[in-house]
Amino acid sequence: MASPIYVVGHVNPDTDSIASAVGYAWLLRERDHVDAVAARAGNINAQTAWILKYLMMEPPLLINDASPRFESVVRRLDSTTQEMPLSQAWAISTRTGGIAPVLDKDGMPYGLINGRSLFNYIATMIGVRKENHDIPIGKILESPCQDAADTKILKFNVTTKIKEVVDRILREEGDEFFVIDESGRYVGICRQRDLLNPPRIQIIMVDHNEAQQSVASLEEAELIEILDHHRLGNPSTHMPIRMSVDIVGSTSTLVSERMEEAGISAPPKIAGLMLAGLLSDTLNLTSPTTTERDRTASVRLSRWAFVKGSVLEEETQDSFGKKVLMASTGLANRAPNDVVQSDMKIYQAGGYNFSISQAEVGDLHEVTDHLIVLTNALNDIREKKNIDFAVLMVTDVVRSCSRLILSNPPAVLDELPYAVQSDKTRIADGVVSRKKQLLPVVLGILEG
Repeated sequence: MASPIYVVGHVNPDTDSIASAVGYAWLLRERDHVDAVAARAGNINAQTAWILKYLMMEPPLLINDASPRFESVVRRLDSTTQEMPLSQAWAISTRTGGIAPVLDKDGMPYGLINGRSLFNYIATMIGVRKENHDIPIGKILESPCQDAADTKILKFNVTTKIKEVVDRILREEGDEFFVIDESGRYVGICRQRDLLNPPRIQIIMVDHNEAQQSVASLEEAELIEILDHHRLGNPSTHMPIRMSVDIVGSTSTLVSERMEEAGISAPPKIAGLMLAGLLSDTLNLTSPTTTERDRTASVRLSRWAFVKGSVLEEETQDSFGKKVLMASTGLANRAPNDVVQSDMKIYQAGGYNFSISQAEVGDLHEVTDHLIVLTNALNDIREKKNIDFAVLMVTDVVRSCSRLILSNPPAVLDELPYAVQSDKTRIADGVVSRKKQLLPVVLGILEG
């Protein structure tokens, strides 16, 4: 059976990251008939949670590490139990390549019968006494399986990363190991040769193309495609891959265009989720990142989403867009760490590692009431991520301006063209886009 292809957005996923993953995975299944699975690389934010609940949809599968695990190499071989006769284990071994797992009454691994354990058992039964040399094989096969099982077989949890225990595996004489679940029950058997060359999970990156913004251990996965609308910073690959990075306001726009090219339309819920991603990234089509293609995509997605019988049938693009934006605004009901981390991206430039987070509010005066706790949270995340400085961009989606909170800014950032306030925050009038407005200014200063 072919392995699934995971379509996954960036860490700290926003709505467009989730929506484009869900939409593109659906398109690949529908158009190409491949086993594509929508995934996410982190916890969803408050806005996305509200949208998913409104649309009655579940979040995509969480994949926060691409490193192969035991689940990728396990085989659930037939098994027997301790008290069953050895003849049953013999029959199983003829079908499994010479081994028979033995379980206890609770489904826990007891031991493994293989050629070595069976030979040792027969040697023990016969011993050196000549009169035992004539014991018939049928008599031996009547013995309980527990007597001939090797009980020193290593056990590994199905979710354990293979790379974490490969050195221990190489020191073992045996070739087979038990794989168990969280309760310690039998899941299957894995072999050493499979562990030394485990299959890589296949990944399609959407809404990002930089390794530091992607799922952890990306280098251990097989990257097969990138679909994005951000600046280039893509990882190197061993083989050519399909890559599309275009100048639009959201990745959901690109996915909807591919759907239209294929002559198919997304189901209403998926279309609604993608429309939410588009409207969120473009601030309801008011952001300077908005293009004519985004406007066309919003009409297309609205046509697919606002149909009779859909949960969105009473909505319009404008009413839905306002609800989407309001779902992400406000600081009072969100933990400071959530505000700082829910939409944070890490960059490298001019010898600095830094982050820019973005949060949306209905009024920038909210920042004053929460400045101390937000600054502390920003300092904490800077230390935990081991980055040089951090910026929180709090955006007023109504008045189209932002207020910047900076943690440990280098002296060179004194050149930022935004008015410094008495509390050391900066007001950036007309700046609402991290990607197209703030980031280019910061990069320009750092790379000088």
